[in-house]
Amino acid sequence: MKIQWNYKNDLEIFETRGEESTPYLSFRALDDLGMVKNGFSTRMGGASQGKFATMNFSYSRGDDPDHVLENFTRMAAALGVDRDRMVASYQTHTTNVRRVTKEDLGKGVVRTRDYRDVDGLITNLPGVTLVTFYADCVPLYLVDPVKKAIGLSHSGWRGTVARMGRETVEAMKREFGTDPQDLVACIGPSICEDCFEVGGEVVEAFCQAFAPEHHPALFRPGVGPGKYQLDLWAANRIILEEAGVPAKQIHTTNICTKCNSDYLFSHRTVGEERGNLAAFLCLKGDALSDGKRTGRRAETAPDQKQS
Repeated sequence: MKIQWNYKNDLEIFETRGEESTPYLSFRALDDLGMVKNGFSTRMGGASQGKFATMNFSYSRGDDPDHVLENFTRMAAALGVDRDRMVASYQTHTTNVRRVTKEDLGKGVVRTRDYRDVDGLITNLPGVTLVTFYADCVPLYLVDPVKKAIGLSHSGWRGTVARMGRETVEAMKREFGTDPQDLVACIGPSICEDCFEVGGEVVEAFCQAFAPEHHPALFRPGVGPGKYQLDLWAANRIILEEAGVPAKQIHTTNICTKCNSDYLFSHRTVGEERGNLAAFLCLKGDALSDGKRTGRRAETAPDQKQS
């Protein structure tokens, strides 16, 4: 199936890979680094059925766990990574960031997670794939090519107000000695300003969190009374720049999940009757000398239901 994306501009931000079997999006800027594998899933190429059709990555929304596991298996093969070395977040709209170690291998995918309230993951272990979940919220990909470390975080509007991007950068500085000037950052597929209508209480939260000079870039009046169109992409660019990431090293999606709801799950389009997309980021190589594998299926501990 040939995907006909509805782009917001003409910039060549993504490659669409695996269209004949397991389609996913890959950031060109991250591919060009030559040191990571990255992906953002679509709704296609999976085993799930009904409202989850077909590439759902949530164990908690009522899908058959065998189908979800098969979806992880297919995506791992498409990306060229080890499924049992994937590690998943446990999203609850926090700004908590967890450093992933070899003890975490497979958690949330083939093993039960022993943590919760984790919306961001970082690691410097090659061969470990970080996984976070979405259906309109913003994925943040961070790569440090100097210290050879990566971060992947979920930033909805609450996480954006609380500056999830900054918290992820700070965690990488603390754990790996990352210099923000070295980071390459990507703001992934999520809901665009044209589609993201919010009320005055959300805009007020952004007014309090961002300096007045940023307000024109963040929101504009909507169609209905007391409604506004909010730009999460612009907000996260501002946050990353203020955290020290050079503007030229920040790459922003031009694919909106709601504008492309035929190909991507969108909460604003269908509400809770849906599956979850996933973002993936992995340092190339293999530093795990013990070759640890699991093989156990993850229990259906609840993932974040609205991403």
